[in-house]
Amino acid sequence: MITSVWKAIRNGQIDPVYVIAGTESYFIEKTLNLLKEKMTEGEPEFINFDLDEVPVDHVIDEADTIPFFSDRKLIIAKNASFLRAAERGKEKINHDMKALEAWLLNPPSSSVTIFVAPYEKLDERKKVTKLMKQHAVMIEAKALQANDLEVWVEHEAKSFGKHIDRRSAQKLIEMAGTNLTLLSSEIEKMSLYLGAEEEITAPLIEGMTARTLEQDAFKMLQAYLDGNISEALSVYYDLIRQKEEPVALTALLASQIRFMVHVFYLQKKGYHAQAISKQLKAHPYRVKLLVERRQQISEQRLLEVLNDLADIDLQLKTQSGNRERILEFFLMKRKQAKKAPQVQ
Repeated sequence: MITSVWKAIRNGQIDPVYVIAGTESYFIEKTLNLLKEKMTEGEPEFINFDLDEVPVDHVIDEADTIPFFSDRKLIIAKNASFLRAAERGKEKINHDMKALEAWLLNPPSSSVTIFVAPYEKLDERKKVTKLMKQHAVMIEAKALQANDLEVWVEHEAKSFGKHIDRRSAQKLIEMAGTNLTLLSSEIEKMSLYLGAEEEITAPLIEGMTARTLEQDAFKMLQAYLDGNISEALSVYYDLIRQKEEPVALTALLASQIRFMVHVFYLQKKGYHAQAISKQLKAHPYRVKLLVERRQQISEQRLLEVLNDLADIDLQLKTQSGNRERILEFFLMKRKQAKKAPQVQ
């Protein structure tokens, strides 16, 4: 749906009222930027309102005012909280819904008004929501599901004239995370670097992708849990060279472990990946990766590692000296334990 709306905007088919609903900021910003690009003839008028600060009457009055320097003006009304369910008396601003409902029946053609509702759900019972669906263009800005994210990466690469296969798309997501704005930026950067070449490969991704601290910590933890101590230490040394504090890294590792424990517990209770991501308010792709690894590590092992990290945290906060070595020895201990002979 959103791609068809974007196509219409690019072709100059611009409606008087839009509603962008959802929490995915990439889709929100891209839609706003497309409209701004198509409305740059003459001296464009762009007006912004925050509906957490001003009543919707201001938006209506501005939309009804004839633009001075252009044929149409663009009005962006953010935080349209009146479209979602809210406890009576808890609203920040008293909005005149009767005026808005009447205005929606005949919005002026001299303005383009966009209501941005960055919420997971709209209240379908409200009259204003029903009228918005009837008289405005509704755009869903929802976070992509796990498999959809990989497909989106492939399509985004194609939009830059490049090709990326599914395995390389997975590598990019694992390294850069699930933020669509960041992923698009990385794809654009690699596309410019490739020039006339078309293939975005895994080695290129590994060499050019800007890694996040959270992704590096996840990679270090996965390597440690897999028994690949050389890789875990390599990531750790890189982070230390970047002046990351061992205390912060320990806390981040513990947070990753707790998240894994929660995912595996919910999976054991019969929750599927999508339900788990909703329950934990986590991106579906992050949950998908862990669900696929469920059989590779036990919850008991995770709890043991979490307990070890609690000891490491205490040592880091109470001992002086070379604190980098404390977490380093923890990462090496797994290798020693793995090589210890089993007692019959």
